[in-house]
Amino acid sequence: MHFAERYGPWAVIAGASEGTGRAFSRKVAAKGVNCILIARREGPLAELASHLRAESGIECVTATIDLTAADATEQITAAVGPRDVGLFINNAGADPNGAHFLDKAIANWNELVARNVLTTMRACYHFGGSMRQRGHGGIILVGSGACYGGASALAIYSATKAFDLCFGEGLWAELKPYNVDVLNLILGRTDTPAFRALLASKGLPVPDGLASPDHVADVGLARLPYGPVHNWGLQDEEAGYALSSAAARRARVLAIDAATGNILRKT
Repeated sequence: MHFAERYGPWAVIAGASEGTGRAFSRKVAAKGVNCILIARREGPLAELASHLRAESGIECVTATIDLTAADATEQITAAVGPRDVGLFINNAGADPNGAHFLDKAIANWNELVARNVLTTMRACYHFGGSMRQRGHGGIILVGSGACYGGASALAIYSATKAFDLCFGEGLWAELKPYNVDVLNLILGRTDTPAFRALLASKGLPVPDGLASPDHVADVGLARLPYGPVHNWGLQDEEAGYALSSAAARRARVLAIDAATGNILRKT
């Protein structure tokens, strides 16, 4: 199927206003898929929507939503309305804290968990259900290499990204028979405004070798049919920093899924 047939006619991009979210929006629009752009700041969203309409000739809708809000998913679905969504890209999820767990108020961590876990899960439930029913679609969960282990100043962030990884793998296996693709796009250090702002707040220089948002979006869309995991900078069979390769994780998910399926069929 052509990209727009497989993942259109509408895409929802959460965290669309800058960085990789903006890049994903431009790439998706260029493929002829209409976009629903979601972020907290109205100005950047409106500017991006105007740019996409002029650049790609697609329809574009914006919604300013705080993804940490308890009713964030309800706000997303209200913004989508009756539009047929074939692609959901969850790009929101950076950690703005850059601090040890006990050095920040618990409210900060509640917000991070709400955005990275609860809103992500609820949105995937909503969009995944409709994609399963129509028999095609795609979900990209933009993750981080922090998902592979905890570290000082990353306790909650790495925990939420580990949830997304395991959740995405399970969802991939569940939706695979329905021609719905799910990809955990596990990133390393990427040159985004959020990352630059965090470095500036700590008085740190911008390091060399950062991934570009445009390259991230290109790779993410290209790898979507080959989930459930793509580890940035690594080949499918290469373990590297991930300890086990994407191919090995895929095989493991399928093996556990088969064993679980046998158990469920006998109960």
